Amino acid sequence: MKKAIVLMLLSLPLAAWAKDNPDESFIKNVAQAGMSEVEAGQAAQTKGTSPAVKDFGAMMVKEHSAANAKLAKIAMAKGVELPKGPSMMQKGMNKKTDMKSGDSFDKDYIQNQIKSHNQTIELLQKEIDNGQDPDAKAFATETLPKVKMHLDKITQIAADAGVKS
Repeated sequence: MKKAIVLMLLSLPLAAWAKDNPDESFIKNVAQAGMSEVEAGQAAQTKGTSPAVKDFGAMMVKEHSAANAKLAKIAMAKGVELPKGPSMMQKGMNKKTDMKSGDSFDKDYIQNQIKSHNQTIELLQKEIDNGQDPDAKAFATETLPKVKMHLDKITQIAADAGVKS
């Protein structure tokens, strides 16, 4: 019983700090974006017809899973509880794409990836410019070039496939 009380008292400063962390919403939002990318990437690997879409999906799973793991460590250290999955809007967008097949799936996936990577770039840049938590800013600074590279890659895939971006 004493151990439980001591643990609870020791965790109070972390819980209080998390509520005061001005970058908590960034951490949660970027976590959801990363989870959405992993889910969409998994779908692209199984439902995609284009080798480029399948390969891009595999890259999304690998690279966003790695980024999600780094972010989870930061969140844990800051006492920020991460969401369990993508936002409802992200889930809806992924579900809409999942309902398609063949070339229609590929085109929708490509367009969604361009849109989501542009949104993630904005989120990361805003954190770099205005964030107050040094670890969250460092994560954004480290992650931004990778996300820009993803956007360049999917934009090239769109051009090669004749998909309007």
